[in-house]
Amino acid sequence: MRSPAPALVARFQRRLLAWYARHGRDLPWRRTRVPYRVLVSEIMLQQTQVERVLPKYREFLRRWPTLRRLATASADEVRRAWYPLGYNVRPVRLHAIARESVARYHGRLPDTADGLRALPGVGRYTAGALLSFAFGRDAAVLDTNVRRVLTRVFLGPRRTARLRGDRALWALAERLVPRGRAYDFNQALMDFGATWCTPRRPRCSPCPMRSFCASSPRPAATRARG
Repeated sequence: MRSPAPALVARFQRRLLAWYARHGRDLPWRRTRVPYRVLVSEIMLQQTQVERVLPKYREFLRRWPTLRRLATASADEVRRAWYPLGYNVRPVRLHAIARESVARYHGRLPDTADGLRALPGVGRYTAGALLSFAFGRDAAVLDTNVRRVLTRVFLGPRRTARLRGDRALWALAERLVPRGRAYDFNQALMDFGATWCTPRRPRCSPCPMRSFCASSPRPAATRARG
């Protein structure tokens, strides 16, 4: 997959950030840069809708406001408190992260990609989310919503069908992150995929990317001029 032209990258960045300034959701985990709180939100949001996470996120942090407090709980306590979010390996992993952070990092999360990915259950996406949302780094993220936006806008249905694996999409996501704006840009990507560029019935007509989106029904020549 060829890297998009600099002008197209800049246009996408500009339009997405402008869209987010107008349409971005006000969510409690966006009002904090505390790494532990960001971690809790990211683990809870895995395969779970925002509406289900909101009350549990607040309840969980009231009960265990820090990594150290969470580490003193038992795994069974944490698992019971997680109900009814499901996917119950997540609270076990979160509890294990808390214990390892206390044992190895004095109750703090590491602030490097390698350090984060060495923690139990922390993959490339979660590490990127923590680096950009908690530590202010220019790191990329690639979740289900971001993957859908990038493939639709930059690849289109024909090239997406030939795509194998996420390596090329990770490279594209990293290419797109605007310097110094990873926090807003990554939040914008996820919101855009969750609320506009949805799996079914995406809002294509008012979409700010319509003029250059590779999946737009407009003729290719028109998209090129957009």
